[in-house]
Amino acid sequence: MTTLMTMEHRTPAEVANYDRRWWILGVLGIAQLMVILDSTIVNIALPTAQRDLHFSNADRQWIVTAYSLAFGTLLLLGGRIGDRVGRKRTLITGLVGFALASAIGGASVNFSMLVIARTVQGAFGALLAPSVLAILTTTFTDPDERGKAFGIYGAIAGAGGALGLLLGGLLTSYASWRWTLFINLAFAGGAIAGTLLWFKNDEGADHDPFDMPGLLLEGVGLFSLVFGFSHAETTGWSDPFTVALLVIGVVLVAVFAVFETKAKFPLLPPRVVLNRTRGGSLLVSLLGSVGVFGVFLFLTYYLQGTLGFSPVKTGILFLPLIGAVVGMAQVSNRILLPRFGPKPIIPIGLLLSAGAMFGLHMVGLHTLYLSHVLPYLLVLGVGSGLSISPAFSTGTLGLAPQDAGVGSATLNTAQMVGGSIGTALLNTLVASASTSYLVGRALDPANVRAAQLHGYTTAFVWCALVFAVAALVAGLVLPPGNLKALMAPENQIMPVEPGFAEAPQGQLCRVRIACR
Repeated sequence: MTTLMTMEHRTPAEVANYDRRWWILGVLGIAQLMVILDSTIVNIALPTAQRDLHFSNADRQWIVTAYSLAFGTLLLLGGRIGDRVGRKRTLITGLVGFALASAIGGASVNFSMLVIARTVQGAFGALLAPSVLAILTTTFTDPDERGKAFGIYGAIAGAGGALGLLLGGLLTSYASWRWTLFINLAFAGGAIAGTLLWFKNDEGADHDPFDMPGLLLEGVGLFSLVFGFSHAETTGWSDPFTVALLVIGVVLVAVFAVFETKAKFPLLPPRVVLNRTRGGSLLVSLLGSVGVFGVFLFLTYYLQGTLGFSPVKTGILFLPLIGAVVGMAQVSNRILLPRFGPKPIIPIGLLLSAGAMFGLHMVGLHTLYLSHVLPYLLVLGVGSGLSISPAFSTGTLGLAPQDAGVGSATLNTAQMVGGSIGTALLNTLVASASTSYLVGRALDPANVRAAQLHGYTTAFVWCALVFAVAALVAGLVLPPGNLKALMAPENQIMPVEPGFAEAPQGQLCRVRIACR
């Protein structure tokens, strides 16, 4: 059997976008970088913003939580809206809304104004992020070009967090914490101009009614989970409200999963996640996000709090990690992934990341960066380029156009939930380890610093364990075969449309096929 997918089977918008695909990739890269930067660039400015706006340490977490709640809860809805009304419209709407919310946040005169701005940012980010990945997925369908495009996208996604630390440190130190939000106006302005200039209007590929029961189950379930993990950071895992939130979240998400298998027009069609390539990549993104969180958060704490580096210098010290991620993302997506497929390279990358995190747990109070931190950062960059970057490509591999938005949103949701789990779990482990270290010891400055270090190194060990588990899951779930084999119709579960044929062996394929 051969699959024929030529230009005449594309919509006029898809043809126009394909002709301008490399310009489009640049625009999507800017938009994605803005969203990724926002996960770390604001965090590094929080202490300064706290002094300026006079809010408490307990309130500080809400600057992060408000964004996470809105973003994580609305991602699937944002993806489905893009599938329905057209992704150019949702991309522009998301960019404009994100920019306006950033401007309001940067101009905040009190805590409430900043929290509201961050909530609105998260909501428009949930509309923006799935559209970026969906447009990339539907624009680059040729396996060779797909590797190049996703190599660039994966490099941005993998290195964006570290770039956020550097840019946040520079802006906070030499301008103002407000510029960590105002900077989004430049990114959004450039992306909006490029979208208007090069993107063709699309009418949307999905015209089914909205799955309102599924939307309610998914929205309340994810809200409860993300809120529960955030609440655990300040109250502990045994707090009744925390336990109730997590139980409600798990139950509702489980009910949502069952409901979607029976719904006539599901919000998240089971075919999106039941494919082993996409499902395995989602699990990698979920678990990998837990581990990556420990890198940026606790290594930043260690470099600044223990070794005494400034925020700007800390950001600069992450540059080797960025270089390694960018370089290996290109190699993995353009050379290794098309030839070998995800099964060998993603687990190897995750194991390298696990080894790097385990190596970092041996750092001390007076460790030299060049000899004991830099080598592990380079290994971590190579591991991330081999694992996290290809997961973006394989997590959306073979999606039908009407599923591209919700499939992209599902991948983003896995990362968001993984990050929320990492935030709560690792912070709790660090606090517990630090407290245990001080039992029976005098509360002098030397012991307090040693206790903090013990907490950080404990987090690194747990991150190594998470990466190792992710490698095991990837090795068991991801199917063998190169990209060409995995993209074949017999390896996809896709809907039949009028005028489209049914593939042999009971498999359904959206593209026109010629069977021999």
